[in-house]
Amino acid sequence: MSVIQRIALILTIIGAINWGLIGFFQFDLVASIFGGQGSAFSRIIYGLVGIAGLVNLGLLFKPNEQFEREPDVRPVK
Repeated sequence: MSVIQRIALILTIIGAINWGLIGFFQFDLVASIFGGQGSAFSRIIYGLVGIAGLVNLGLLFKPNEQFEREPDVRPVK
């Protein structure tokens, strides 16, 4: 996993936590930290989380290297 994908994953997790807080408690953490939903900082964070979600979309179609390898067949003792 590349550095960009790891950063995107972290931003996506932050977005998921924020959506969970909105859904369960009607509390927007990003808006409360950065001065409301309309502030420039909040909109930047929302935009970065959206872009991170699109970057992570590529992970759905990336082959899993664990399953691509040959199975380890050893005799059972």
